[in-house]
Amino acid sequence: MTVHRLSATTISKRWYLLLIEMLIVAERQKDHPVPAESLFLDPASVCCRFSILFTISGHLPRTTVQYQCDIILISSGFKALTPQQKDDAMTTNEKSVKIPSGWMLLPFVIIGFLTAASLIGFFIYGCVNEQPRPWQLISGILTLATSLLLSNGFFTFQPNEATVLTLFGKYIGSARNHGFQWTNPFQTRKKISLRSRNFNSPTMKVNDKRGNPIEIGAVIVWKVQDTAHAVFEVDNYKSFVEVQTESAVRQLASNYAYDDGEEGETTLRSGRDEISKALATRLQERLKNAGVFVEEARLSHLAYSPEIAQAMLRRQQAEAIISARKKIVEGAVSMVEMALKDLTDKKVVELDNERKATMISNLLVVLCSESEAKPVLNTGTLYN
Repeated sequence: MTVHRLSATTISKRWYLLLIEMLIVAERQKDHPVPAESLFLDPASVCCRFSILFTISGHLPRTTVQYQCDIILISSGFKALTPQQKDDAMTTNEKSVKIPSGWMLLPFVIIGFLTAASLIGFFIYGCVNEQPRPWQLISGILTLATSLLLSNGFFTFQPNEATVLTLFGKYIGSARNHGFQWTNPFQTRKKISLRSRNFNSPTMKVNDKRGNPIEIGAVIVWKVQDTAHAVFEVDNYKSFVEVQTESAVRQLASNYAYDDGEEGETTLRSGRDEISKALATRLQERLKNAGVFVEEARLSHLAYSPEIAQAMLRRQQAEAIISARKKIVEGAVSMVEMALKDLTDKKVVELDNERKATMISNLLVVLCSESEAKPVLNTGTLYN
């Protein structure tokens, strides 16, 4: 433990304020002790325990105060980064650069080639006349080498194409101005197409939310949006798109039922628009690290697997038959009810409950029968 005796008149204003702050912390520690670990705000913080003994002099009465507390020294200028900030710092984002037009430098390169040819020609002419001049040969070779080096910087690319430029492994930027261009011949150039592309995933056999095996396939329309991410964040962005698309389709199929969902539930068969939006959202989340933008995503194939296709077909047919029968019965009952009501209101005939039941039975047989009903004429009385 270290004891320091200081006077307020002999220290600077900065240290005086620091001591006052330490006293406040000490007072709080007395009433509400706080673990030292919870006071650390920075990995570079240093904690030390010592005792302060100083005297406040001046216009105030002479007072001696002694405190024992934990002093936390926080280094200035250091700020801890969150994991997201660290990932962003390590990510290479696209930088747009403007490169000069190749037509501006082409005349100089042509002049260089002509100059090199002239110098070498003069040297050969001097050798023939037995008056060689070595400096002409050296100058011609150097001029020719320089012209060849500069000519290596010419390149062309079409609209909706970008070129990623790197110099000795360092990312310089991405150029998107099309036409005849020139850049540093020592820079490495990689062309990337910015046009929209289609990817039709193969038909995959997966299980839906109910566990039924189904066959599903999708088609997506995508294009490169960030060239730096496409080149530096993934090894091969084309294969990355294919693999992530298949994975997203499998995940989507396992989260939705094929067609036997609960009431109000979205299914793969009935909610095509919602399924397409969900698939596009999932793909965009997966492909954003590769600098790819998903323009559209839709299911291209959806069916039951062959091993259960016949059983599911019979189930669908049974459901269709039940639904049709239900409609027929509801219509027949309403027609019978209407007939009895009209007979009663118009007082055409008065029937007891037994005769009403017989009439209802006959009408339902006629209206609900699959085959054509054959009428039977009754020439007698209904009460025999």
